[in-house]
Amino acid sequence: MVDFAYIERVLPLYERAAVLTVQLGIEGILLSIVIGLVCALILYEKIPVLRRFVMIYIEVSRNTPLLVQLFFMYYGLPKIGIVLTSEVCGVAGLAFLGGSYMAEAFRSGLDSVENIQRESAYSLGMNRMQAMRYIILPQAVSTSIPAFLANIIFLLKETSVFSAISLMDLMFTAKDLIGLYYKTTESLALLVVFYLMILLPVSIVGAVVERRVRYAGFGA
Repeated sequence: MVDFAYIERVLPLYERAAVLTVQLGIEGILLSIVIGLVCALILYEKIPVLRRFVMIYIEVSRNTPLLVQLFFMYYGLPKIGIVLTSEVCGVAGLAFLGGSYMAEAFRSGLDSVENIQRESAYSLGMNRMQAMRYIILPQAVSTSIPAFLANIIFLLKETSVFSAISLMDLMFTAKDLIGLYYKTTESLALLVVFYLMILLPVSIVGAVVERRVRYAGFGA
């Protein structure tokens, strides 16, 4: 039988954990967007030395779990004198992982823009920077919307591993309460509900935006 009194008692704990989860998730996602865009532009422009570093970063980031990356930052870096708080590690880890996925999303969008678009911009008197800002990048971002939104949802779900570095997120709160009160069903049910409250609006808004934007803004 469901213990509603227990649910009412622990609800404020889940609310605080959800706020922390969303806050760290947003910060990490915003940083990952910046990292991804910069990396995609470096790859698109084929900048010699930086291009190699970006390719190495993408391979390392995408082929190692977020949990391993968090352990390295939280437990490994202090061995060489670099001490980071769990919040900083969480945001940095999410940005490090998400940046590589965002880079691939943006790069696929940039590659989808025909070369004639750049040539047309140059023929109109635009320089390289103006062509990128006003012609190429808007179309690339529009094309990248589906992958971009999928990455956002993926990164928000990845926040569930933050509990491994002692962050009082939703997963940590649920596990802590289960250990204290042995109310497994109620604790896990609240965990599912709060994750749905975070992720469903993002998914719905993403679907609406995707329909509006379509591919490069040329759809119906």
